[in-house]
Order: sequence, then C-alpha cells, then structure tokens
Amino acid sequence: MSPPFTFSSNFLRKDICGSAWIGRQVRGVKTRLVVAIDVPTFVSARRLIETLAGIEVTFKVGYEALYGYGPELLGLLESRGAAYMLDVKLHDIPRTVHAAVKALVRPGVALLTVHALGGAEMLAAAAEAAVERAAELGIPAPGVLAITILTSLAAKDVSALGLGGSPGESVLRLAALAREARCAGVVCSVAEAGGIKAACGAAFVVLCPGIRPGGSAHGDQRRTATPGDARAAGADYIVVGRPIVEDADPAAAARAILAELS
Repeated sequence: MSPPFTFSSNFLRKDICGSAWIGRQVRGVKTRLVVAIDVPTFVSARRLIETLAGIEVTFKVGYEALYGYGPELLGLLESRGAAYMLDVKLHDIPRTVHAAVKALVRPGVALLTVHALGGAEMLAAAAEAAVERAAELGIPAPGVLAITILTSLAAKDVSALGLGGSPGESVLRLAALAREARCAGVVCSVAEAGGIKAACGAAFVVLCPGIRPGGSAHGDQRRTATPGDARAAGADYIVVGRPIVEDADPAAAARAILAELS
C-alpha cells in the first residue's frame, strides 16, 4: 500500500500569496492577452499560431487541443519559444494532482489551472509540485491558477450546485482558499476581479475568461465583459477565443484587443 500523501506545511501559510511565482509577473503594468487555441485540428492550430507570430500573446491550450493533438502542438509552441497556458482544470485527490502537475511542467508552460473546489490540500499539492518540478528542470515555475466559478454558470446554476450565496461570494471564498494554498492566482469573471484584488492583494494574479469585444456574440458564456472592462477591473490576463480564432483576420482582431488594453 502506498504511504499517505503529504506535502510541505509551508504551502498553507496565510501570509504568503503564491510567493514562489509572483516575482516573475510584471506587476501593475498591463493586462495581458491569452488566445485560446480552440480549433479542431493541428493544421488549424499551426495556422493560427503562425498568423499571430510577432504579436504579444500567450496561447491557451485547452481540452480540445490537448486531447486532440497535444504532443504536436506543445512541440510546436516550444520550438517557437512561445509562452502558453495549460488549461487542464485538474480536480482530483491531492496525490494524483501533485503527480499530474509534475508531469505537465515543461519549458514554455507559463500558467496551468486546477479547480479551487478540489480543496486546500489539493491546491497546495499543485502549487508545491509546480515549484518542485521546475527546480528539477532548471526552469521558471509556472503559475498555478485556481478556477473559481465557471463563467458559463449563472446565479441559478451556482445555487443548484449547492453553493451558498451569490456567484461573487463563492468566488471570493474560493480565492481566499487558493491564496492560503499559495496558488499564484485565480480564474474568475471580471465582475469579481476588483474584489479579489482588494481582498488578496495586487500581486495575486487574476485571469478572466468570458471576454467579448463589443458587438461579439456571448455564446455559452453567462458572465461576460469587454477587454476594457477587464483592464479597468485590474485583471492581469484575459482569455479570448472565438472573437479572434473565428475572425477573418485573427491578427487584426488580436491587435484591436491589445489596443483596447493599452
């Protein structure tokens, strides 16, 4: 039988907010753009990456890309020296998540995600594993971001899940949990960004999905905002997928969003 999983108690110190990673981020400079590679084939993904070459973006690798053509895509991103986010949304027992994070950390990974609802021990295991594996490889540790409440969920959906209070209240509770577990930050809607910065400090990273430029369709997102709204709320990163990926000129769409963020 395997021994019980344990992790360093230092990863649950309340006076530290992801300090193993925070020194790498640029504080208070600008909101950065993350482009979701939400396309069905590697050929389409490669075309998108080539189209956005030279534009200051981070790429997001989610389920569709990772499970469909992950090895080819990660190899391409690494060969180009591109920074990317692994949006893997890990949610399992601490030992399993610790092992998964160690397997995922590699050159180029700037951010990776776990679910805050996995609990404090799981979050701390993820944060510790990221630092450990990065040290073994001699690379900067990626920031572990805890997903709070999905932006596709409205208030009635959150209530149906049995979470008390409004989505915003749930998000703030989960952000505090992630902070205590020394995650680098959280994923939340723009509506909660300002409150999280106030409660957890300016250095605590806030990444906001559900971003739609003015006039764009909301799709399956419920709690959306514009890039300008995100910047005003203090978001460190925004994630944009379809408004860029499905545009006739993805590069122009990305540049327009960056202009709104500047």
